[in-house]
Amino acid sequence: MIITSGATLVAMSSGSKAKSQALGGTTTTTSKSGVISTSQTTPYKSTPGPLYSAAIVAENKKPGTSAWRITGYQTPTNIEGYTSKVSVNQGNSFTLFVSTTSKDYVVQAYRMGYYQGLLGRLIWTSKTLVGFQQPTCPVLAPTNTVECNWKPSLNIKTDSSWFPGDYLLKLVGNNGAQKWVPITVRNDRSNAAVVVVNAVTTWQAYNLYGGYDLYSGPKGYSDRADKVSFDRPYDYYFGQGAADFYGNELPLVALVEKMGLNVTYITDVDIQKRPNLLSNHRVVVSLGHDEYYSPEMRQALTVAQQDGTNLMFLGANAIFRRIRFESTKLGPDRIEVNYRIASLDPMNGVNNQQVTTNWPDGPDPQPEGTLIGIQYACNPVKYDMIITDPSSWIFANTGLKFGSRIHNLVGSEYDGFDPYINYPKSLQLLANSPVLCRNQPGFSDMSYYTTTKGAGVFATGTNLWVAALGSPCPPFLGNCPIAPVVQITENVLKAFGSGLPGVTQPSQPNAIQVWRNPPIPAMHPVPTTTTTTSTTTTSSTSTTLANSHGTTTTTSGKNGKSGST
Repeated sequence: MIITSGATLVAMSSGSKAKSQALGGTTTTTSKSGVISTSQTTPYKSTPGPLYSAAIVAENKKPGTSAWRITGYQTPTNIEGYTSKVSVNQGNSFTLFVSTTSKDYVVQAYRMGYYQGLLGRLIWTSKTLVGFQQPTCPVLAPTNTVECNWKPSLNIKTDSSWFPGDYLLKLVGNNGAQKWVPITVRNDRSNAAVVVVNAVTTWQAYNLYGGYDLYSGPKGYSDRADKVSFDRPYDYYFGQGAADFYGNELPLVALVEKMGLNVTYITDVDIQKRPNLLSNHRVVVSLGHDEYYSPEMRQALTVAQQDGTNLMFLGANAIFRRIRFESTKLGPDRIEVNYRIASLDPMNGVNNQQVTTNWPDGPDPQPEGTLIGIQYACNPVKYDMIITDPSSWIFANTGLKFGSRIHNLVGSEYDGFDPYINYPKSLQLLANSPVLCRNQPGFSDMSYYTTTKGAGVFATGTNLWVAALGSPCPPFLGNCPIAPVVQITENVLKAFGSGLPGVTQPSQPNAIQVWRNPPIPAMHPVPTTTTTTSTTTTSSTSTTLANSHGTTTTTSGKNGKSGST
């Protein structure tokens, strides 16, 4: 069913005058270019609501559809687009920029959830729009920043039919062209028990649109971008325009909505803009790959946790890169800055807190494990997750025992316990899985700790957790969803969304004991024997187990960490 009354198309006029209007704690501004923007002017604080939501249950009973999926043969530039903001508060507007080889196209807005297992519901469809190709996006020196300067295609005003959540805008050309554009619809007055955070700063860091991201340029790492812009589409080869949402985030979204949890959605950029909102919720959920954090974002998480908000880290490599933001003509927080090396950053020695190195590194080292409990170690790996403390409530109804393995769940990046940082002393390691990464032994850890205020922090220690919640998933994981992974996630969501687990289920500290005496022996580095003859060179390798703890690698890969992905 196509609904055409769910949003308003606002006519574009390059000569329109700027105007502002205060609307319920927000300011709405229309610029001369026709781009509508809003900013919050009044903080909102509320007591978190109940665990379950009749509204979420009712929403997911509405007819779902699989029509949100991309079908048919596609090319990178047959249709593509980006939005003027990464999220919009329900009732406000955003601008869409589209380039296409199709003579006309439509935009379909799908809210993503469970919806009888179909995962999407059609909320709104635009009128037929005239297609045209936008200019090639320039590369701005000296930071190699790809930033588009496209004409607005349409403004979309959300209304009450746009139920807050994660949306995929599907661009559909009359020539068969299809791409996605993600947008999050917020409710800034929500006190939902659960808030799910879309990791758009990490999406943008890995966005190679125009040939540059924070990892590489045309020549590789040597000419990578130091700054990336949200004023561009996500690359076709990165989720067909949806970036990391489809694989590393949607399976969790579908699960929480299937459960009927009282959930709302924001992006990590919204944490930068509205840090006070986190304390309105009982649990903040970080998804499969949540790597890039500004000091303001990290501080918001820390303050919320100290205020009694629970944290779930369902990936690995979270809060590893330190970033800051700059503005574009579309508004604030549209440029993401990450120089990697302190001496290259103009803020070095000026404001060291804003220097964009890795969080564990100088000039202002703050290892992420001081908040998460565990922290980034290495990649790539692919190993079984091994349960070592099955007595925890977190494993209730899973059937897992000591030594139980979840096939190939550790990867491709993993987190582990580091005893040499100021780690939380209440830290409990639940899974302690030996790995070899770049021929260095280590352990991937699943962890849990509680605070004196009663807050809980749970971390899976692997990038693959969210992917294992849905189907299809990477073939090497086997049949998904993986039942124990789903059950553990549900257990933690229910406990964290209900109150203070530090009061009802306090952690049982064991981290330093596990580190000193691993329940499962560490792997030895692979010995390599090289035999050289006049015509050939051969190498043979073997893997053995040792009864000593492995040492996590600290060797930097080409991208400034041990094997960036």
